[in-house]
Amino acid sequence: MEALLSLNNIECRYDDNAVVKDLSFHLKPGSMVCLLGQSGCGKTTVLRSIAGFEPLYSGEIHKHGKTISKAGFTLAPEKRGLGMVFQDYALFPHLDVASNISFALKGQSKAEKRQVAEQLLETVGLAGYADRYPHELSGGQQQRIALARALAAKPDLILMDEPFSNLDVELRERLGLEVREILKQQGIAAILVTHDQHEAFALGDMVGIMKDGCILQWDTPFNLYHEPANRFVADFIGQGVFLDGRLISPNAVETEVGVIQGDRAYPWPTGTAVEVLLRPDDIVPDPNSKLTAEITNKAFKGATVLYTLKLPTGNQVLSLFPSHDDHPIGTRVGVRINADHLISFHKDK
Repeated sequence: MEALLSLNNIECRYDDNAVVKDLSFHLKPGSMVCLLGQSGCGKTTVLRSIAGFEPLYSGEIHKHGKTISKAGFTLAPEKRGLGMVFQDYALFPHLDVASNISFALKGQSKAEKRQVAEQLLETVGLAGYADRYPHELSGGQQQRIALARALAAKPDLILMDEPFSNLDVELRERLGLEVREILKQQGIAAILVTHDQHEAFALGDMVGIMKDGCILQWDTPFNLYHEPANRFVADFIGQGVFLDGRLISPNAVETEVGVIQGDRAYPWPTGTAVEVLLRPDDIVPDPNSKLTAEITNKAFKGATVLYTLKLPTGNQVLSLFPSHDDHPIGTRVGVRINADHLISFHKDK
């Protein structure tokens, strides 16, 4: 399948400062991908370069095989066949909902525009809202209108810059999944920029982890969690702690919690000092285990409780227990290590 969008070794600069460096990825038609990273990593600049708001210093961007950006050439945003959804919704306060949605439609009668608006309102679950004004809508409703407006011109790609960050957590999760479903039903591809890994994992077919203007790993959410390419990605994704260890065979590490044997082989010599990543789901309750730890903190998560556990050495790890295993702080509990996906990194001296 031909790529809908290709970014090939692009670089963007502000003055002499390269904020995006040698960045590449491809987007298939109808897929949804996320650029995930901390503030200042360059993810919004990448989105702006795709939209045509940011020129390229080097590299190229192609859409349907045609160059839309390269050094010295930037196709105008309105000629790129893109839709955009912003963090602040960017609705016109003096226009009603129907007029906001149909604002960019050209060459259609007022009745035709109204029909398009009403069809899209039904698509985003807001049928009957055509005559309301933005100030009469909640934040979630305004974001749905912004999506409807982006869909009005029937783009094959929508760019979304932190579109749900102004909403409360529950609404953000629910609306994000609804937007994903709408785009999948319409066969429209999307690129979402976010700093929220839960959002990226829930919505993205593929996720790019960004740092200092580069993509460190472009992968599925599953692989990012279980097969991180480097220590930064391992530390950035999910929750977990690193324990010191020593490689005793290609697929086994000796640590303070015992020997951990995994499903991969490392090329380093026996005796190599490593760091082992243990996530909360790697440490499971076992009342019969010889390994015990003291509960120093707890966070109720509904179906599970996240315990902070102090090991005999004083190091702390995290563990998820079923919520009916309710233990007070200060209790010693038995645990065992269930880390089939052994994640180790060479320990820097």
